[in-house]
This record gives sequence, structure tokens and C-alpha cells, in this order.
Amino acid sequence: MEYHRPVMLQECIDALAIKPDGVYVDVTFGGGGHSKVIASKLTTGRLYSFDQDRDAEEQSKKIDSPAFTFVRANFRDLKKYLRLYRVKEVDGILADLGVSSHQFNEAERGFSTRFDGPLDMRMDPESGMPASEVVNTYSQEQLHRIFGIYGEVKNAKTLAGVIVSQRARKPIETIGEFKQAISSCTPRGKENKYLAQVFQALRIEVNDELKALEEMLEQAAEVLKPGGRLVVMSYHSLEDRLVKNFIAKGKFFGEVEKDLFGNEKKPLDAVNRKPIVPSEQELLENSRSRSAKLRIAEKR
Repeated sequence: MEYHRPVMLQECIDALAIKPDGVYVDVTFGGGGHSKVIASKLTTGRLYSFDQDRDAEEQSKKIDSPAFTFVRANFRDLKKYLRLYRVKEVDGILADLGVSSHQFNEAERGFSTRFDGPLDMRMDPESGMPASEVVNTYSQEQLHRIFGIYGEVKNAKTLAGVIVSQRARKPIETIGEFKQAISSCTPRGKENKYLAQVFQALRIEVNDELKALEEMLEQAAEVLKPGGRLVVMSYHSLEDRLVKNFIAKGKFFGEVEKDLFGNEKKPLDAVNRKPIVPSEQELLENSRSRSAKLRIAEKR
């Protein structure tokens, strides 16, 4: 299985400002592209890489470095697992929120609209509910909300209605059946973009991705040393908005809180005012980098 080269790899590594004796966490191991480079820059330092995916665990065996430890867990459990390894503070945390492309390339994982396979989409296939359960059991209102908010699907209400009436005839179990069921809502000539939005919405719901991201960001701010770096790359506006708000205000909604003296109470400061985006060259070489935004923050 060939893994992609991570988007903005050099920019991510530079942003971490790696010290050879520092402690780093890659909360999204994926194919291991970032972890491999980080581990190679450490002497007495440590790297802990998180991923809840079986395939990622297999890939992790290729990194032969005494500095490296693979942790098979969801990054929302960051603090709990670092405590298990007796790590109290870290120098840098990296999160690349793109689903690694190998998951899209394996039919049986059910992430990709290109293959037929079970409608699954769980990052950890051994727990949680598959996408087919969302499609077959959620109410019309719940489906409308998911597709509207998480997928930014224009005709989310119609789509929800069509799914409910189609599943009444027979349950929707596979990607092929799902695409067939919603074909009347799929705009001609824009099928790929539309399906990508619909699948994104299901994937976010199945894996509780936005809540998990919020929990990870809050814990990251707690475990970073003063001056430590948080580096996050996101690929859609929902994630980027959470990251941006948390860096700017220390919370996801509302305004930043101030103390009695008018000082802002927030754990992080933005290192770059605007997000870093891929170079022209990278956009040409890697279509996956199109929507990527990189934000860097430093612990106060």
C-alpha cells in the first residue's frame, strides 16, 4: 500500500521548531509521513504518534527509531495516554486533519465514492456505528442537519427526505445502493463534488470528528510547555473555524474572556496571522492540497 506524501510537509516540520531533545506528539499518524521526519530530527527527544487505525499501526512498524512510540488511540484521549507514558508536558503537537488517502483507496473501508463497498466510514472499524446505521435510522430532521451543517449540502432538506423514503422500501447497506438512492438529488455534471460533501458529512457524524477535535485542542493547550508549538492543518471550513477560534480566543464560540486587568485569558497566541496555504507548485503536484490551511500557535 503506497501512502501519499503529506501536504505542506516542510511547512509543518518547520512550524514545530523541533529541538533534538524535545518531546513531540503527532496526533494523526496516518501513513507516517510527518512522524518519520520528526523522529529523524530527535536525539534524546521523544515522539508519540496517535492513530486509531489498524492500517496506521502496521505502517508505524516501519519507523525504526528509539525516539518513536505508536499509540493506538483517538486523539481525543491525548492527555490520558500521555499520562500513561508519564509525559506531563510536550514541546510540540502536530495535527493533520485530512483523512489519509489510503483510507479512500480501500473499498472495504467505505470512505470513497469511487468504489462499491459497505457504507461504513469508521476510522476505527472495531467500534462505533457505521454510516449505514446513520442513513437507515436517523430521523429526517437529524439527516437534514448533518448534511446541511457538516456537508454544507445545498439541498440538504430534499436529500434527507429522499433517503427516508428510499430506505422505507429497503435498507441502504452499500455505497452503490446509497448513490442509487440519492441519484435524484445529485446535480448533473457536479456528481463528484456533491457526493464528496455528502460523504464528508456522514464521515464527520460517524466519527464524531468535530467534538473530538475540540477535545483534542483543549487538551493540547494544557499539555504544551510555555513556548511550545501547536501546528494544525485542516481541509474544510468547519475544522478551520474551530482551530482559528480556539487559537484566537481559547474557546470555540463567543468572545475571549478577560481578567480584572483587561488581559485576555487564553492559552495560545497565533504565530501567523493568516493561515499558511500550499505553494503554486504543490497545488499542481497534489490535488489533495487544494483546501489545506495550516495554523500555528504558541503556548503563552
